[in-house]
Amino acid sequence: MSQERERGEGEGALSTAAETAVNQCLALRPNESCVVVTDDKRRAIGEALYDAARDLTEDCVVACYPPGEQHGTEPPAPVAAAMRGADVVLCPTTKSLSHTRARSRANEVGARVATLPGITEDVFRTGLDTDYREIEQCCEEIHDTVADAAEIRVTSPAGTDITFEPGDREWLKDTGIVHEPGAMSNLPAGEVFVSPETADGTYVVDGTMMPHGLLDRELEFEVEDGSVTEVSDDAIHDQIENAADEVGEDAYNLAELGIGTNLAVTELVGSVLLDEKAAGTVHIAIGDDHGIGGDVEAPLHLDGILREPSVYADGEKVELPQ
Repeated sequence: MSQERERGEGEGALSTAAETAVNQCLALRPNESCVVVTDDKRRAIGEALYDAARDLTEDCVVACYPPGEQHGTEPPAPVAAAMRGADVVLCPTTKSLSHTRARSRANEVGARVATLPGITEDVFRTGLDTDYREIEQCCEEIHDTVADAAEIRVTSPAGTDITFEPGDREWLKDTGIVHEPGAMSNLPAGEVFVSPETADGTYVVDGTMMPHGLLDRELEFEVEDGSVTEVSDDAIHDQIENAADEVGEDAYNLAELGIGTNLAVTELVGSVLLDEKAAGTVHIAIGDDHGIGGDVEAPLHLDGILREPSVYADGEKVELPQ
């Protein structure tokens, strides 16, 4: 490393993951600008990414602010402005910036953006210790299978039986390869996903869902005409109701269907960021979808991960990665 200041022991342990993010995933170049957006609770990861970026370009800054109140909360205006002004943006934050206007507007002006919502040091090291070209290939294979389907059905041993209609909305790939202007990915990456036009049925989350983390019980959700109508868990119901006080029924929007493709994630650990990427899982989200092809803006995006799902595209079983 060319940096003059010494890295501490903890920071040094993050350097390999940071270099994967900056070099392989974002492909930062010496003539480009980079902003690392972080908060007080994720500062060590932010500084590791800054160090990796600073090895490549002198046009690099860290923008740090107090953690947001919940996922999807907009960052302060100066942070949003910094994001729009950079070629490359990395966001290791406690609360997700993925589904914010700040992120989408940065992409609109050509920034390459990687968000790392809720990232921990363990998740950072685990999820970025892999070959992202392999993940990209896995995403391509799943995408080719589902992209033209009029109907997607998901079932699971826990009791899930729900049907999605993507309609005219595009299936997207979160490969972790963020090389084109305006591209965006979560890191760790590895999913193929869509914001469906509508959905009907029941899904049962038996993997991970916030605010609980790794579940020791099953959470059941009923969906009608693209909206969640029943929620078995009081804490999650309260989160949705609080958002509904601000945006009304949009808070109950069935926002996303995603399929995990990260072969390096072999077991769930209680981190939504990592667990939703686990190969062979499905995740379903409630709330905001405006940043992933939908038309709902809401101050929450609640992902729930399903174990051992079966996925059918127009009646044909999809071979999920394992």
